[in-house]
This record gives sequence, structure tokens and C-alpha cells, in this order.
Amino acid sequence: MTISQQHTPVVIVGAGPSGLMMAAQLLRHGVQPVIIDSKQGPTTHSKALAVQARSMEIYRQMGIIDKVLNDGKRGGGVQFNQDGEEVASLSLANVGEMQTVFPFIQMYPQSKNERLLLDFITLNCCPVYWNTSLLSLSQDTGKVTLKLQSGEDKQTITCDWLVAADGAHSTVRKQLSIPFNGDTYQHQFYLADIKIEADFGDKVNLFLSKKGFAGFFPMPDERSYRVVGNLPDEFDKKDELQIEEVLPHLRNVTQQQIIVEHTNWFTTYRLHHRMADKFRQQRCFLIGDAAHIHSPVGGQGMNTGLQDANNLAWKLAGVVNNQLKVSVLDSYAQERMPVAKELLNTTDRIFKMILSRNWFINLLKKYLLPVVLKWVWSKPNLREAFFKRVSQTGVSYRDSAINLNLSHASHIKAGDRLPYLKVFDEKREVETDLHEWCNKPGFTLICLGKLKELDLFTIAKWITQNYGASLNFFYLPPSTKNQHIFDAFAIKENQKKALITRPDMHIGFLNDVVDIDMMDNYLLNVVGVKPIIVHGS
Repeated sequence: MTISQQHTPVVIVGAGPSGLMMAAQLLRHGVQPVIIDSKQGPTTHSKALAVQARSMEIYRQMGIIDKVLNDGKRGGGVQFNQDGEEVASLSLANVGEMQTVFPFIQMYPQSKNERLLLDFITLNCCPVYWNTSLLSLSQDTGKVTLKLQSGEDKQTITCDWLVAADGAHSTVRKQLSIPFNGDTYQHQFYLADIKIEADFGDKVNLFLSKKGFAGFFPMPDERSYRVVGNLPDEFDKKDELQIEEVLPHLRNVTQQQIIVEHTNWFTTYRLHHRMADKFRQQRCFLIGDAAHIHSPVGGQGMNTGLQDANNLAWKLAGVVNNQLKVSVLDSYAQERMPVAKELLNTTDRIFKMILSRNWFINLLKKYLLPVVLKWVWSKPNLREAFFKRVSQTGVSYRDSAINLNLSHASHIKAGDRLPYLKVFDEKREVETDLHEWCNKPGFTLICLGKLKELDLFTIAKWITQNYGASLNFFYLPPSTKNQHIFDAFAIKENQKKALITRPDMHIGFLNDVVDIDMMDNYLLNVVGVKPIIVHGS
């Protein structure tokens, strides 16, 4: 399929979850990208399984969350087994209660995520150019030039910006000569999507033994599981391994009589933990696996890629639409590289401990780990901290250059994800929440506290004249039913507070007073918003 336009604002290379989310978010913000992929079509394999709360919040913002909830399955918890015997069982049922509208982990495979996002961009008239490979790229100060091949046809197109979402073996990253530092784990692993006779319920079952490890992850279909495990050393150099050859080892590790009724997918692979030296080079950006890959511990990979796209898309769309200064793009790498680095380190440490054959670590795993896990799970504050990390709702950009914190509150600061707090709408007498206020594209100004009618009129007029639809406005006066919101933001009696939430639902500006000049300064000079009418014109 030939791409009709010779020049386009944004080209996305790769139509996996990260690339499709990038296209969907650009479309939400009024930019029509071109998205290409060397594959014949979307994946039919389940691949990544878990959708975390933060990703579901993004799907909710896009208006497509119902499909994720209806077609997926809640993870019930994690059960740890040593030599076939249960040693600890942790329930994940509503573990993130009051932190998010989705206080659980949703099992919703990558194939379904891709189909969901593909449907979204198709409805918005954005095709994916499948079977289209990137041969080479070059860039200068004004544009990126791409040489593409589709079947026998070759084509050259240009774009203003290029987003690489083309996976761990990224052609774009290699063309840009960006180092991808890290290592490959020593062991070889297998992955199988199978239907079995036994029923492990809705919990993830982790089996640890001296012979290795295996994890059973529940899938939406009954008695269907994703099984991941390490292969014994004797299989290291064996090609075209079949699941039947692995079953004796799996039964040894689990001490269970695993009988497979049907195999949907079986593969062997080596795991890597790597991160690109930089996430941006001139007019090219790396997102998802093109930027970072790590072990599958905690179901973080796909979710991190989705959130890379969510972070970059509104900034890129703002620049393309001439609503934001180009300097805002510097904040993508500044915000997302620390997140990827910490995730890489955390998953690497946990994974090495799981795989370790060291006798002392095996003793710790056998006798100390169950005790520690049960103790941690008995402490509400530690459970909350665990959920914040796994769900990625705890990701914060407090050190980012595009945030401005002018508040004395210590619990919530600019850069944090907007907390999920229910709101009682006194006028309509219905319950909503702060996240729902931020569903529209653009920034959202929320004023908390008692404001005079004249003040509200002045703010509304300032928005209309300077920012229009790019700044949404909500006002919440004090009331008994909404006191918890004022408590959360540490607002004292007769005090006011202004917060401006970015399009990705992170707080960009937080101030203990409602002051138009200060808000103007944040939008114009910190984020780099270009107003509709320049002051003094």
C-alpha cells in the first residue's frame, strides 16, 4: 500500500501497543499521523497479559475502558508455592481501594490491547500501513527523510517528527546509532498459552524449587493460563523445542500433574534488560521496547510503553498544532528516562533473586520469603505502596522542568498524578470524580475554595480570550460532602487552591492562591503554551 502524502507531521514506526497508543493519542489531540509496520497485521499471540490501573485510567480518558473490563479478567492475587506446597497467598482484590477507580490488575492480553487501539484509530480514519519496512532514515534541522519498502515498491517520504515504536530490535534506534546498554539473562525461557485440566483459579501461581521456577498467569478463558518458566541447562542449545519435551520439567518444578488439553502458543526465548542511552535524537523519539526492555516481573513492560506514548503524544501534538513551544519536547526524556531506569533496576533485582541457584538465597526464599510476604501484606501502608508501584499510579514527575509547585502541601505536589477523588456535584446532584473532569483533551484548571461570582467570571473570560478549548475549567466550592478533597490537598478554612492538570493527568501547576498572573506565567513561560491572543496586541 503506497502512502499518498509525501510529507506528514508525524510518522510512527511500529504498530504494537506503544505505536498504536501513540497514534490514538495524537488523533485525540487533533493530529493525523502515518503509522507503518513491517508485519502483515496485528499480533494474534497474547504476549503481554496484564493491564495496570494507570493504563486503564488512560483507556477511560479515551472512552474505551468498557471493552477492557468486559473482555478481560481481574487478577485475584498471587500464590507462592515451594516444592509444590503453598507457602503464601496474597489477595489482590481491591488492593488499590480509594487510590483509583480500577483498584486491581486486569488480565487483558496484548493482542486484545492492539485490537482495541486499532479499532480506535480506524474509527478516526487513520490506517496502519502494514508490510511496510523502514530501509533508512536521515534528518536535518527541518525534517526527517524516510526510505520505505512495501512488497516490491520503494518510496521516500518526509515528516517533521518520527516516533520509533518498533520494538527491542528497533531499526530506528540502530539507524540513529543510539547505544542499547544492558545484558542478556543467562538462562533460556519458555512461554506457553495453554488450556489445562486443573484449575488454579484467578490467582497467579508462582512455583519455586531448586530445579527452577514456573509462573501460571490466568487468562480470560476458563482453565486457560500463560505459563512462563526457565528451561533446564540441557535444553539450552536445542532447536525447535516442543511443549511435550518441557512438560516433565514443568511437572518436576510444580510437583503437579499438569495435563495440557490444548496449546495455543509455545515459544522459547532469551530475556534481556536494556535501556537506550537517550530517548530522543533531534527529531526522532524512542518509546516502548525500542527505548527499554526488562524482565516480565510485575507485568510492567507493555504498560510502560503505553505510558511513554501518553506522555509524548500531547506534547508532540501541541507543537505540531502550534499550541506549544518546541521546548516542551525536552521534557519527554527528562520525565520518562528515570521511570524506565528505576523499573529496569527493580525488575532485574527481583528476577535475579527468583532465578538464583545460590544455596543461601534458596534458603531465604524457602524460609524467610513467605514470612516477609505475609508480614508486608498485613500492613495497609505497605500494601498501598506495593500497589502504587505495580499499578504505576505512583509515577511522578516532580523534578520536571514543565511543572511549577507553589504550594506548601507536602503530600501532593506538582508532577504527581492527579489523585483519584470522588466529587459530589451539588448542582446536578450526581457523583463524579476528579479524573472524569480531565477526560477532555487539553489542560484542566481546577479551583478549590470559595470564589466570588466576579472572580469566576474573570477567570472564565481570561480562559476564553487566551486559551479557548485548550484549557478546561472546573470550580469546587467548600461543602461537607467534598471535604475529603480539601483535606487531601491540605486546604485550610477560607483558603483557596488552584491546580492545572496536564493532558496526561499529572498536576503541572499547584498554588495555594488563585492568581491569574501566576497561572498565566505557568502556562506561557513554564510549559510554553502559545496563547490565542498575545497580551498587548
